[in-house]
Amino acid sequence: MHHMLTRWTLISCALVAAPAIAQQYPSKPVRIIAPFAPGGGTDFIARVAAAKLTETLGQTVIVDNRPGAGGTLGAELGAKAVPDGYTLTLVAGSYAVNPSLYKVNFDSNNDITPIIQLSQGPFLVVVHPALPVKNIKDLITLAKKKPDGLTYASSGTGSIIHLATELFSDMAGIKMVHVPYKGTGPALTDTIAGQTQLLFSSIAVAVPQVKNNRLRAIAVTTMKRVDAFPDVPTINESGLKGYETVLWHGLIGPKNLPRPIVDRVNADLNKILQAKDMQDKLAGDGVTAAGGTPEQFAATIKRDIDTWRKVVQKAGVKAE
Repeated sequence: MHHMLTRWTLISCALVAAPAIAQQYPSKPVRIIAPFAPGGGTDFIARVAAAKLTETLGQTVIVDNRPGAGGTLGAELGAKAVPDGYTLTLVAGSYAVNPSLYKVNFDSNNDITPIIQLSQGPFLVVVHPALPVKNIKDLITLAKKKPDGLTYASSGTGSIIHLATELFSDMAGIKMVHVPYKGTGPALTDTIAGQTQLLFSSIAVAVPQVKNNRLRAIAVTTMKRVDAFPDVPTINESGLKGYETVLWHGLIGPKNLPRPIVDRVNADLNKILQAKDMQDKLAGDGVTAAGGTPEQFAATIKRDIDTWRKVVQKAGVKAE
């Protein structure tokens, strides 16, 4: 009987403590680790989220850039932080690629607490205007006529652009030559110059080039078309059924982050993502607001880790 009482006392204390944790949090500044250098997409999303959370949480939220090893250094630092809600990490879709390419010193599924997916967006498939293709079917037909005759650019070996293109090639049953660059900028520049013929590009950097007819947009990689290019079909509707690559960013914490803190930050960010000014800011970066539950974001991470592992193994990709 004594043991039963003790157990119920502990459970009662925990139930009382949970709301208290949420009410007291945060009582000091919060840090968001961005595992990439300032100026990129991850840094942009981190800073927009931090500025808004500073308002809703009533404490300063700072961004701490910790670049290196494709984002694994910053992600590991975040995973190994104290689970008190004062160190969170902003991760990109590449987070799901890294376990297959790098020696990651933590379990990318189980050593974290997913909080919320913040953004989602497609790659825009662009080709050099001299390439005689108007759509995905034309591209696949041409690539089958000329095995290894077409070149595609990426932002580096093992980058999500590289793997998204390899997944496309595998599903289409084609072979193209991969030309890796150090970043999306140079990959885009050489595709415009005709050094390479194809690129899976983020929307934001491709928009001006497509508008100026320096590149031709032939498809997007998500299941839905995008507002920026309503006339450009998806790869899925262009005949390659089931193909999808989503670029995303989201917020995670260390394992065992108390649920009341997770719920508080998730609720604040879901509200923030519904505001028009936030949606406009994200649209400027070529993405849309995501939102949702921690469980939905956990499922996205798990699914993508499985997807990219298969692509890496099948294509024999090795990190640089």
